[in-house]
Amino acid sequence: MTNTASILNAIAQGDPHAVSQLVERFYGELQERAAQLLAREKPGQTLDATALVHEAFLRLFGPGEPLQFECRAHFFGAAAEAMRRILIESARRKKTAKRGGGAVRQDLDDVQPAAPAPSPDAQVDRLALAEIFPRFRDAHPDLARLVELHFFAGLTWADVARVLVVSLAKVKKDWKFARAWLLAEISRGDPALPPGSEGA
Repeated sequence: MTNTASILNAIAQGDPHAVSQLVERFYGELQERAAQLLAREKPGQTLDATALVHEAFLRLFGPGEPLQFECRAHFFGAAAEAMRRILIESARRKKTAKRGGGAVRQDLDDVQPAAPAPSPDAQVDRLALAEIFPRFRDAHPDLARLVELHFFAGLTWADVARVLVVSLAKVKKDWKFARAWLLAEISRGDPALPPGSEGA
């Protein structure tokens, strides 16, 4: 079977068949992640896992110059970013339609039931996170990929470590810092956190 590096190289060369190979290789995994993301959305979400994955692939491989992915981790990071943007845009549309209602609250620590949960009550509005995430990415680009993969794409700690090619211990240590930074920024500028969770 053709390896991932060869498929990604073929995509960079503009081979349309390579995109199909990539879809075949990772579709199931991405659909599983999309389903996990959507399971945490409020009832009434119009997207389903299949639609979310399809929309993400359309954004990644739509008209225009073919994207170049350095490795599997780069591809998953791009897919996570695409799904993040799609869900945020959907949440914004609903919020606008409801004139300020419909804000989606997301648990930063409850992405995976098996993941460590230092503070299960620490809630964050997805839109608030979307507003501060570009600042976080500029300040900590290496940690931004971790947040995309774990929080937005729903990968487990083990999967994040594998994709980023780092140890599990490093992933957990980096997450503690990223989570603290994000919660501090959100609590400073947005009343999204419930009482008592600011210092979690």
